[in-house]
Amino acid sequence: MASFDTRNAFPHRGGLTLLELLVVLTVLGVLVGLALPRARGASARRAARAAARDVALLLSAGRQIAATSAHGAAVAFDEEGGTVRLVVAGDTVRTLDLAAVHGVALEASRDSLAYDWRGLGAGAANLTVVVARPPAAETLYVSRLGRVRGGRW
Repeated sequence: MASFDTRNAFPHRGGLTLLELLVVLTVLGVLVGLALPRARGASARRAARAAARDVALLLSAGRQIAATSAHGAAVAFDEEGGTVRLVVAGDTVRTLDLAAVHGVALEASRDSLAYDWRGLGAGAANLTVVVARPPAAETLYVSRLGRVRGGRW
C-alpha cells in the first residue's frame, strides 16, 4: 500500500503573519484618523453653504414679492431659534429653520429687514448675516438697496 504524502497534496499557501497584519491595520488606522477631520470639515462647509443659499433665496423672494405686489415684505431673523421668516402683509409666508435643517447657528446684524413696494431695502444700514457650523461659516451682505451678495454657492 502506498503512503499518502500530505505535503505534496496541499501546496504551501502564502498568508499574512501576525506582524504583517498589525502593520497593515496600523497604517489603515492612521489613514482613517487623518481622513475623518477633513470629512467633518467638508460636511460643515456644505451645511453652512446650503444654509447661506437658503437665506439668500428667501431674501431674494422677499424683495421680489415686495416689488411685484402693493405690499412691502419683511424678513425677520431669530438668532436664538435659528430661524428666518418671510412676512408679507403681516402674514408669515415662509419660515426657514436653519438650526434644525442644516445644524447651523445664525447671527444677524439686525433682527429684521424690510423691503418697500419698490423692492428696496428699508433702513439706514446694511445687513450682515452669518451662518456657521464650526469650523465653517458663510457670510451674506444685504446692501441698502436690498441686493444680496456673498457666499460661494
